Amino acid sequence: MIAKQALERAGIDGYAHHGAHLFRHSLATDLLRSGASFAEIGQLLRYRSLDSTRIYAKLDIEKLRELSLPWPGGVQ
Repeated sequence: MIAKQALERAGIDGYAHHGAHLFRHSLATDLLRSGASFAEIGQLLRYRSLDSTRIYAKLDIEKLRELSLPWPGGVQ
């Protein structure tokens, strides 16, 4: 509740997750962008299952676009 109230006082809203969960999602996503593995992120967040880690470590759509191959025959 402390984190949620602090975010509200700071005027930070519009996120699907509130309070401490927002910090967990942000940390996991930043670690993933920095090259950390799911196992490393899970260990830091103290999860036993990689499935739990995947919930918090959302992929960066822009980074995925950089990896995608062009559509055969051009843009449609």
